Amino acid sequence: MSAFTFIAQSEQDTERFAKHLADLTVPGTVMTLDGDLGAGKTRFSQGFARGIGVQGVVNSPTFTIIKEYEGSQLPFYHMDVYRISLEEADELGLDEYFYGEGVTLVEWSSLIEELLPPQRLEIKIERIGESERQFVVIPHGDPYTQWCSNAKENGWLT
Repeated sequence: MSAFTFIAQSEQDTERFAKHLADLTVPGTVMTLDGDLGAGKTRFSQGFARGIGVQGVVNSPTFTIIKEYEGSQLPFYHMDVYRISLEEADELGLDEYFYGEGVTLVEWSSLIEELLPPQRLEIKIERIGESERQFVVIPHGDPYTQWCSNAKENGWLT
């Protein structure tokens, strides 16, 4: 399995990268985000949501677990599974989101890895400076491998 990298020098770079990935989405797209507190998961999610045409405020669904937004292109399902157990996550029926007509983004996804679909785009965010972040992008499945190959050819990923 190949891993690709994107370095963001600022929050604006993070948002641009997220918007670039949003341009590639189709119904059933699943992206996962992991990183320490303050790594940039919510900033990425906000840029991603804007990229698929979500209007208004997008914030982390820390206490609601799942927030649903209507984008101009696709519905956006934003999940934060930090505060729930694997069993609780299983009871939520996440498959309906993962295999639905929208785009799903899961923060803290490593906590429910057993429930994630086999085809997804995994993103790990690491702080490498005050405002710099390293995004390690791991494609799972052919569509996401193609996304990453194209992004590398276009200079988005190394």
